[in-house]
Amino acid sequence: MRVPEMDADVIVVGAGPTGLMLAGELRLAGVRPLVLERQPRLPDVPKANGLGGQVLRLLDHRGLLDRFEAAAAGPSHPAPRYPFGDVHVDFSGLAEPPLRGLTLPQPELERLLDERARDFGADVRRGQEVVGFTEDDAGVGADVRGPDGPYRVTARYLVGCDGGYSRIRELAGIPFPGTTYPEVNRLGQVTLADSVTRSADGDLDVPGLGPVRTGFTRTATGLFGFGPLDEQVVLVLTTEDGPVEADDAPLTEAEFQDSVRRVLGGTLPLGRVVRLSRYRMQARQAERYRAGRVLLAGDAAHLFPSTGVGLNAGLLDAANLAWKLAADLAGWAPPGLLDTYDAERRHAGARTMLHTQAQVALRRGRDDAAVALREVFQELLTDEQPLLRLGALIAGTDLRYPPPDPGAHVLTGTFAPDVALRAVGGADAARPVLLDLADRPDLREVAGPWRHRVDVRTAELPDRPADALLIRPDAHVAWAATTGEPAATAEPALRAALSRWFGAPASPADAP
Repeated sequence: MRVPEMDADVIVVGAGPTGLMLAGELRLAGVRPLVLERQPRLPDVPKANGLGGQVLRLLDHRGLLDRFEAAAAGPSHPAPRYPFGDVHVDFSGLAEPPLRGLTLPQPELERLLDERARDFGADVRRGQEVVGFTEDDAGVGADVRGPDGPYRVTARYLVGCDGGYSRIRELAGIPFPGTTYPEVNRLGQVTLADSVTRSADGDLDVPGLGPVRTGFTRTATGLFGFGPLDEQVVLVLTTEDGPVEADDAPLTEAEFQDSVRRVLGGTLPLGRVVRLSRYRMQARQAERYRAGRVLLAGDAAHLFPSTGVGLNAGLLDAANLAWKLAADLAGWAPPGLLDTYDAERRHAGARTMLHTQAQVALRRGRDDAAVALREVFQELLTDEQPLLRLGALIAGTDLRYPPPDPGAHVLTGTFAPDVALRAVGGADAARPVLLDLADRPDLREVAGPWRHRVDVRTAELPDRPADALLIRPDAHVAWAATTGEPAATAEPALRAALSRWFGAPASPADAP
């Protein structure tokens, strides 16, 4: 059947970090994305303030981390402390802290991702609101309302990256079950008045209140949180029970200060107010990330009841989805490949939901049992192994996508080891790679018929993690050969993995 001419290969609705990351990844794979964003211009208010965990390894693999660090307040760095609920997780005593962070306000992040997408040739249109769509066997048609009037665009697929209140998710009929917690959080990005003294360790000395430590302070009326963003701007958070008279109205400085007084019992003198916001935490995950030719990514697919994780998850969604969409559009995707996006990223979302909902349990309780739980949890975190385990969970470095074969190598489904990615050398084109670490001509020969899709590299590594690694475009391991594994088992397993993830081998006429 002849496929009708489309305006684009993929319509991406939403030009936040997830949508822009997806657009760039699609262009790397040779796909034509059209990005439609309701807001007329890039934001200038920082909703998020940085990146952390596994996504930094992905950006490094793509050759982007240096560019992001150049625009940030400094290079990525080990995170010495992390607020988990209102428990203080201290990684500073570990030789290799399991969590890294990069301080980069969201407007700067979106500017960099927008530049990357446009440099690769993505069509990014702002001030364009998608108000509806239709779908058939050939593709999707989106109805758009722009400043010059309504119009319609078509593509093979449509991806909703339009946030927690996603119109695309609603129109696709995808349920978004979960919980909205009743506590009201008020967040300020502010500078402090000269009368407030900050000590070398970051704690405050506030006139009339005395010392206020960095991190969380629990009082009889709520929770107060404080932490530095840079040398001048700090984050100030209050959490209280109770209704809000105008929940949708913008948070004013007066309301924010009233909340601080109720929680701390005094006034926190402020200087410049950068941003104020009010929100309730939500724990929600879409029942499915795909409905026919419509897919979801980022906050449209999941909302976590903790700050600092949703942005990272959305960027990783984009990397997982892009190469699979590209394979489908190019016609070589094996059966079910695109469905693995839903299976894998819903699994990843469930892991993130696990630790963020655990934070809710630690944060919410106020009775003696809850106090005891926090004390026991804090005591456990004085030991190295629980610290490492929790740090890996927060960072997402413990994630393993369920392998098709239950007897697969332990690395299968995990993010490729850093030593292997360095040996690959960046993979800016985001192509799959068979990395031969043990000079195995038998395995290289097996991969020969897939060389039009899979690069083959060799490297020598001390203490190699496997004889060979088949690394997907999103830097996850599709298959690994155990050190010294005989050809009789390694060759058919590699052949099966190549077919499962990268389609049929080339015919002799198509071979390079």
